[in-house]
Amino acid sequence: MAYKKKQSIESLKDGVRVEDIFVVKLKKGFSPYAKGFSFQLLLTDSSGKTIDYKYWGSHEESKVRKLYELIPADEVVFVQGKSSTYMEKLQISTNEPDTIVPVAAGEYDPADFIMPAKKDLDKMCEELMDYISKIGNPEVKALLESIFKDGVVLEKFKKHPGAIEIHHNWTGGLLQHTLEVAEYSLLSKKLFPDLNTDLLIAGALLHDIGKLDEIEVKARIKGTKKGQLTGHIALGYNRVSGVMDRLGTSEELKDKLLHIILSHHGSNEYGSPKPPMIPEAFAIYYADEMSSKLSEITEYVKWARGSTDDEFMYHKRHGHNILLD
Repeated sequence: MAYKKKQSIESLKDGVRVEDIFVVKLKKGFSPYAKGFSFQLLLTDSSGKTIDYKYWGSHEESKVRKLYELIPADEVVFVQGKSSTYMEKLQISTNEPDTIVPVAAGEYDPADFIMPAKKDLDKMCEELMDYISKIGNPEVKALLESIFKDGVVLEKFKKHPGAIEIHHNWTGGLLQHTLEVAEYSLLSKKLFPDLNTDLLIAGALLHDIGKLDEIEVKARIKGTKKGQLTGHIALGYNRVSGVMDRLGTSEELKDKLLHIILSHHGSNEYGSPKPPMIPEAFAIYYADEMSSKLSEITEYVKWARGSTDDEFMYHKRHGHNILLD
């Protein structure tokens, strides 16, 4: 049986019949209530929004518990129920004989839950390789070729999202963001010719390489256990450092490239163990900021224009209104 997503969570209204597919982001628990046994889930979809789900079951505890245990986290389910507002928050509730059904891979379109690429993936890969071909320093070129000419790594890097949410959270988002950072960095070189081109390109291409290990794609984009415990900056440092050790990269180059990776969030407050301390690290930090922040705000404006007729909408992360006109 094939299931097709009908509407996103963000478009759900109060008091409507729901028969749709969602991803289980979190199983919140199983408990008794006056008329039987119930369980709660947190559901999500490609909009990035979440909604609470409540299943109100019968007195047959084993039946309700079996259904709960059959529902896997991070997988797709088909839900029958009704949307309603509880404590000023929209939720979906199900009462028997309506039910919730696990949906197997192949029975739904992954694009209903992971946003598709915004640019051609093959062309972006060609652009990535073109940047590597421009490298003059043989040590830097050997490093980049060792990482990106590995077919397994390149295929993953090509399709990987750039984040779980906020910015570049779509298929190919990591590659798109990486190329944007490279372009912004080389613009800095035009304005400040003393910057080292090879360091800029290598820093741009490698700054988020740790995201290959920090996040994974199932029915939704989620953090890996390693990613949650370590983070992409440390993971990227370890990956690149290991390759440079195998290649015998000179200590000076190793120190500078690893410093760019460690400092690309700008400060300890935002996850960087060191602030930028060389000009190229400053360039990568601000290039990363430009790419991520402009992606965030342009995607927000697109979404908000479809959600309101007002001229402005309040942006929670930034704490102020954004003009949508």
